[in-house]
Amino acid sequence: MASPLSGPISRRVGQTGMAVYPIALDGSVFGWATDAKETADVLDLFYAAGGDLISTAAHYAGGRSEIMIGSWLARHPNRDRLVIATKVGKHPDALGLSPKSVRRGVDASLERLRLDRIDLLGLDGEDPSTPIEATLTAATELVAAGKVGHISATGFGPEALREAVKVARRLEIPGIVVILPEYNLLERRQYEQELAPIAVAADLGVLARTPMANGYLRGDFRSRHDKPASPIFQGALKYVNRRGAAVLSVLDDVADECGQHVGRVALAWLLTRPNLAAPVVRVPSARALADLLPGASLELTPDQVERLDRVTDY
Repeated sequence: MASPLSGPISRRVGQTGMAVYPIALDGSVFGWATDAKETADVLDLFYAAGGDLISTAAHYAGGRSEIMIGSWLARHPNRDRLVIATKVGKHPDALGLSPKSVRRGVDASLERLRLDRIDLLGLDGEDPSTPIEATLTAATELVAAGKVGHISATGFGPEALREAVKVARRLEIPGIVVILPEYNLLERRQYEQELAPIAVAADLGVLARTPMANGYLRGDFRSRHDKPASPIFQGALKYVNRRGAAVLSVLDDVADECGQHVGRVALAWLLTRPNLAAPVVRVPSARALADLLPGASLELTPDQVERLDRVTDY
């Protein structure tokens, strides 16, 4: 697991006691948009750059993402430097967040990842059919058993997240300590208005999903004629409009001033946000990752941040 607050650019992850490299890696493309070789190249580059948090889910590519990460991990003896995060709740063999599904999902993920411990276990989406108390109790038992380090939540709305925090306090258990909201220059409203106040009050760590808006903020989609290489990036096309163009225009200006790739500027803006530990980047290749990694240390001026805030203000 990543060492506690030691590195000069490590960032605190809520109350977990962990600190991580300012960019995390999203494994949703592994086994789908990237084959085994490209996946290994992406992971090798991320590791060599000092990256440590690799995030995936049991259902990504039907489990192939975890299998590919597990195969790569088997070749890396320095496992303790890494933070492995996965999510349960959406794999067809362990649907939902019932205690049985959570336990079954964790055991299956451990097998695919070739691990005996998941550092950060995600509850993947709300499950109205299961009381959150039952889910959190089962997850806490997995923590006590040493199979899980900490618990996170993805896709929880403000009411569900607030209730989960309240239940954990009442039961006096760790509960959810990290959230993974969708958050980027074009998607700000839900996190900043609804989830951030809860995260701040409960000292939750925050990892930003889709920080590149499915590739749009990398500058990959300037017009409707720019088609994604994989359906996983199809969501970028919804930003090809007047608002998206205005955001890219300011990003282009700031990138020119910094002498940097626009994607790096989009990441640097996110890293100015309070409580945010790291954006979780999804890239189709090692080359695309190399384009983004310098964003981990890029510092924007207050004026540049203000201009990006203004053009994306909701």
